[in-house]
Amino acid sequence: MSDRILGIAGLLIAAFYAFSATLIPLSFMSDPVGPKAFPFIIAATLGLSSLVFVLKPDEEPEWPTLGRLAEIGFAAVVLVLYALALPKAGFVLATAVTAAFLSWRIGAHPLAAVIAGVCIAVGIYVFFHLVLGLSLARGPWGF
Repeated sequence: MSDRILGIAGLLIAAFYAFSATLIPLSFMSDPVGPKAFPFIIAATLGLSSLVFVLKPDEEPEWPTLGRLAEIGFAAVVLVLYALALPKAGFVLATAVTAAFLSWRIGAHPLAAVIAGVCIAVGIYVFFHLVLGLSLARGPWGF
């Protein structure tokens, strides 16, 4: 039953997303594909994926205990705090701290979690900023 509920919710979101894409104004300087193509692709992908949940649901899942749900909620709060910390702390520091904390919470030894957090932050920074040239939040040290 829960898969079908998720599938119906996904179908409704896909329909709303497709409708919203029709409201995007066309610019005289748009490319041949236009600005509506990508949102329609996303809506179609979400709609087809949701249809699978509606037509072929899995057996009822075993839901996590209340303590596990609280931990999932706490992880969501940590990710919101991460987003708020990005402009002040910068990408590398905020990502390192968040990745280390979340790694620790999913079972890594504290030292391994810190090493993982630093490696994740530096690896993403090198790839996205230095290799691809994308702009990431600058921290107090300029990176």
